Amino acid sequence: MAGLSDTQYLKFPFRIGGAGPLTSTRSEHVREQIEQVLFTSPKERVFRPEFGVGIRRLVFEPNSSALWNITQRELTTSLAQALYGEVDPKTLEVELERGDDSLIINISYMLAAINQAESYSFSIAGQSHG
Repeated sequence: MAGLSDTQYLKFPFRIGGAGPLTSTRSEHVREQIEQVLFTSPKERVFRPEFGVGIRRLVFEPNSSALWNITQRELTTSLAQALYGEVDPKTLEVELERGDDSLIINISYMLAAINQAESYSFSIAGQSHG
């Protein structure tokens, strides 16, 4: 019998290889879920309009502490809901860093079933308009 750490999930986005559907490990699956929350815009999913935070829209927003505090809370709440059962919500930490034309998101958490600490950083660069 396979252990909890050996569990396989369908890879997202879904892909088919020569041997059938591609799969992800538990750790990869959680990271794929995080990416879905970050890059899905609110109301983009018809049957789950509350899903996602649309983080790309923030790259060119004004650099204000109020905006970052709201975004951090919204992101933490959305991730906690999306990762329910996979991540211990008490260990979920989200930090936002703003560069000149980029946004860096640092997320750390504990995988609940296997008690393994993980962290993930995303960097979203703005696109110059000229």
